[in-house]
Amino acid sequence: MTMTRNQGFIEGATRDGQSVTADWMPTGRALIDGVRVIDIRSVAKRAGFLTEIFRADWPEARHVEHVFQVTLAPGAISAWHAHRDTTDRLFASAGGITLALYDGRAASPTHGRVLELQLTIARPQLVVIPPGVWHGLIVTGIAPAIVLNLTDRPYAYDDPDHWRLPADTPKIPYRFAAARDALG
Repeated sequence: MTMTRNQGFIEGATRDGQSVTADWMPTGRALIDGVRVIDIRSVAKRAGFLTEIFRADWPEARHVEHVFQVTLAPGAISAWHAHRDTTDRLFASAGGITLALYDGRAASPTHGRVLELQLTIARPQLVVIPPGVWHGLIVTGIAPAIVLNLTDRPYAYDDPDHWRLPADTPKIPYRFAAARDALG
């Protein structure tokens, strides 16, 4: 339905479509096969809040062998990379990021699909990324971002399981510059 100027709106204005369900789950987000997005609930405490990031008894929890954090400046882009054998588990513990994923696995039912997620401390999420799924991120906002990664394999210094493409590769149909521009 279009609003008219008589109702206080400019002619031609259109109503937004639904973006979340009544229980605040995003709509229209088609996941990539094997990618898990786990909503984390923070508990309000007298002096702040407590956020449980990971538990060994969660269904998504295969063994964790390596935990590290990356601190990135506002506007920084870290892209693209994938692993042949390693599963990443990403959690934004400070600041905010736009995380983009691309399914490059030829045998996957979601081959070629792109998924964009917003990770912030305002709505904490742990994203499990299986091997073969390309991913990259851009820091949103004016503050640095801290991203934790809980991997199922330790980093092999002498033989890294890291495969890289440039952030602007034409081989992945996603543009980090467009994501930055959409944020304003």
